[in-house]
Amino acid sequence: MIGSAFSKIKALAFSGFGIAFVVGIMFWGGFNTVLELTNTEAFCISCHEMEKNVYQEYRNTIHYSNRTGVRATCPDCHVPKEWGPKIVRKIQASNEVFHKILGTISTPEKFNAKRAVLAQNEWNRMKKNDSQECRNCHHFDYMDYAEQGRRASSTHQLGWQQGKTCIDCHKGIAHNMPPVDQSIGIGKEGAVMDAGAIPAKTATTAAAADGKTGLDASSFGALRSAPGK
Repeated sequence: MIGSAFSKIKALAFSGFGIAFVVGIMFWGGFNTVLELTNTEAFCISCHEMEKNVYQEYRNTIHYSNRTGVRATCPDCHVPKEWGPKIVRKIQASNEVFHKILGTISTPEKFNAKRAVLAQNEWNRMKKNDSQECRNCHHFDYMDYAEQGRRASSTHQLGWQQGKTCIDCHKGIAHNMPPVDQSIGIGKEGAVMDAGAIPAKTATTAAAADGKTGLDASSFGALRSAPGK
């Protein structure tokens, strides 16, 4: 009698464990599917704020189109691939959803008014995590300095020795630069205090020369660090 009751309890326990395991797999599969769907370029530009502003700038850069056809999409540059940092970044993104609802950057005018703040926040984040997303594709350890231009090779090696991170030098490589205050002359309204960034005047000049050089402000960062430049 006791043995029969124990067998029933054991069978129920195994059944419960099996059901919990299947439910867990289904939940994890669903959660991971949704997570990856929000980690695509299509999802990122489904908001018109992104599609009409930063995405158009990005399309003019080497990360979008190049001779090899290897692209770095929005999540490649703005979402870590490692699980823990990825979840932290997704939680932080809830604030962006909140501002989407508020319409904080719903027009080009609003977006440009906030560009300096948005850029500085992202630069600070990438500085703090040692340009974690950049290093998914670029890493000092695996660079062939003999194949790089003289300036790029020496600058990368010096940056490595000094403990610099990618974003220290490569601001403006995918998106237009905000106005930069160089601490000289009359201050610029809404300017970012960052001596290492491209001066707004220089970036504007590059953009104005688009018809002659094929460059604009968004690709000027790439020009600064291009091999041999």
